Amino acid sequence: MFSADSKQSRARIDTLVGRNSRIDGDLHYKGGLHVDGEIRGSVHAEEGSDSMLSLSQHGTIRGEVKVGHVVINGTVEGDVHAEKKLELGPSARITGDVYYNLVQIAVGATVNGKLVHKPAGPVLAAVPGKGGKPAEAPPEAKRG
Repeated sequence: MFSADSKQSRARIDTLVGRNSRIDGDLHYKGGLHVDGEIRGSVHAEEGSDSMLSLSQHGTIRGEVKVGHVVINGTVEGDVHAEKKLELGPSARITGDVYYNLVQIAVGATVNGKLVHKPAGPVLAAVPGKGGKPAEAPPEAKRG
């Protein structure tokens, strides 16, 4: 919702929680979800889907959020897991840990918790051997 070329900002909204609405319980969905009201429970998009959540400055979620693309301008009290991209607007208020692949944070947004980078896809890490050097293959694996 910050940049004009953001494809997800123009995503189709399939589900709307209106400003005067409140949901008590978990919400599972697929597609686009826009929240102007309040959700007291977890919000989970179908795993592996290209789902999107937008939370307006009037919206509140009290529970865990697990969605691929997340745009927050309201309040979240719970952990946020954005598997693909997270955008925090100037009115965003998060109390909980944030797990993200890509993040965009506007001036004024607040996060009271940890920011944890979770890259998409497999991550290869070198396992050091003794003295911080890369581990060698066992002798039986060496040929020559």
